[in-house]
Amino acid sequence: MYWDVKAVRPLGDYEIYVELEDGRKGVFDLKPYLNHGVFRELQDRNYFSRVDIMFGAVTWPHEQDIAPETLVAGLKPVATEGNAEPGV
Repeated sequence: MYWDVKAVRPLGDYEIYVELEDGRKGVFDLKPYLNHGVFRELQDRNYFSRVDIMFGAVTWPHEQDIAPETLVAGLKPVATEGNAEPGV
């Protein structure tokens, strides 16, 4: 699907850098979710850093995930010129 995630990595301040199959790249802020339900576990920075991709979605080991619609809606685009990527 056009919004499948092909790359993800944790950034500081509870954000993740995401690359989608359609070429979009951006940063998604998870801070608004950290005090709710299963996402509370992401407050542990070591656990947060275990972000991964499963079936094209952003996930963590204990089955937390970000719905694709939510991810796309909240993605803050980053520059794509010259392989520009936010730092860690």
